[in-house]
Amino acid sequence: MHSLLIALATSPAPTPTPSLRPGLSEDQVTPGLLGFLLTAFIVVLTALLIVDMVRRIRRVRYRAQVEAERMAAGNAGTSAAGTEFHADGTGYPTDGRASRPEVNGDAGPGNR
Repeated sequence: MHSLLIALATSPAPTPTPSLRPGLSEDQVTPGLLGFLLTAFIVVLTALLIVDMVRRIRRVRYRAQVEAERMAAGNAGTSAAGTEFHADGTGYPTDGRASRPEVNGDAGPGNR
């Protein structure tokens, strides 16, 4: 390890002004306008995807919050007949009987 450090310390420094190999022009080694446009397109596309992803995540969180509030409101209200009601007004029995599935085919809030 010590010999590697000595070799690195004594190696000659690179040329102070970099130059191109003979036969190459600066236009052959730079990306040019096409490279700039492709890079700008990728940056803009990535920014739009990030904004869309943040919007979708925020929407999912908001829906989960609304559903939790709906469930809390549904569990808080019970009628005198012993039937609890969901926030949308549909009721289900609290005496252990199976409730019928919702109209859209879901088995109820336990499957979400």
